[in-house]
Amino acid sequence: MMTYEVGMIIHTKKPHVCGSNAWTVIRTGADIKIKCNGCAREVMIPKFDLDKKIKAQK
Repeated sequence: MMTYEVGMIIHTKKPHVCGSNAWTVIRTGADIKIKCNGCAREVMIPKFDLDKKIKAQK
């Protein structure tokens, strides 16, 4: 299980429709709000689902 902090940049396994796979964490909690660094789209996603969709952070 990953811990998320506001301002953290995460990378997803699959790219967004705009072609970018980098996202910035905007809000944390049970649901995580992330913003695409390519097109600025904001998405709310449950923490459990987000853990499966991101690449391993080093």
